[in-house]
Amino acid sequence: MDGPSSELTQSIDTTVVLDHPRPSELAERVSEAAFVIVSHPDVVITPQVLEIYLDTQARLGRVETLPHVLGLYASKPKPRRSRGPLQHLEQNPDRAANAVDPDLVDKALNAAIEAKNLDAAIGIIENSYATKAFIRAKLLKKALLPASAVVATPIAVYLLASNLSHLQNSLDQQTATAVATAGILAYVGFTGWMGALSVITQNDHMKRVTWAPGIPLKERWIHEEQRAALDKVACSFGFSQAHRFGEEEGADFQALREFILCKGMVLDRVELMEGMS
Repeated sequence: MDGPSSELTQSIDTTVVLDHPRPSELAERVSEAAFVIVSHPDVVITPQVLEIYLDTQARLGRVETLPHVLGLYASKPKPRRSRGPLQHLEQNPDRAANAVDPDLVDKALNAAIEAKNLDAAIGIIENSYATKAFIRAKLLKKALLPASAVVATPIAVYLLASNLSHLQNSLDQQTATAVATAGILAYVGFTGWMGALSVITQNDHMKRVTWAPGIPLKERWIHEEQRAALDKVACSFGFSQAHRFGEEEGADFQALREFILCKGMVLDRVELMEGMS
């Protein structure tokens, strides 16, 4: 059929070409969508939400936002519904309840290491292990019970000594109780202190990052998770051969070395390196 209608029919393209995004673009879109959802003011970041977000970004290989989201977990205002409009209550980021779970921190750090993103790895450590919230949570979980035991030990020792004083007749009960209390406390205190000292000062688990001389034992215990994480980062981004430790070059690794030094730690301490002792 000829005529204007034929020309119109020929000018219409009946095929629809869809512009499929490339895998990298699709991953970027999904990563941005996840970040928009988590950072929305009305979304509460619970440990379950944070874990899902970490898994999503780890699978996509987009770890740049992980330090920021870990910071939001502790500081993001929580929405609260009232009779009026939705209100957002400010959080105290230094509360022990706002500390990120160590398992989630380790998952985020593994994702940053797998993505070879040194800046993200350092940011994750700074927004988790280095926060006041994590330190306070550690003190409550690991130091409260030993401290309670230390406080209760003298009372328990005195009661034990007073009962033992009835089993002898060489001294009066008051003197025997005092002598037994002093002896038991001296034994328990010395033995307990030596055990705690051996646990705190051991360095067999340290590979490349160790404590600088002069750092108090209390500081070493409080920041041990931070040291272990930096040790893991240094081992992952540096040479894998032990005899090549300390030979890394480049601005990034030099910055990592200086950052570790500012934390009261030493990267590749010479006297502890293989063959140098």
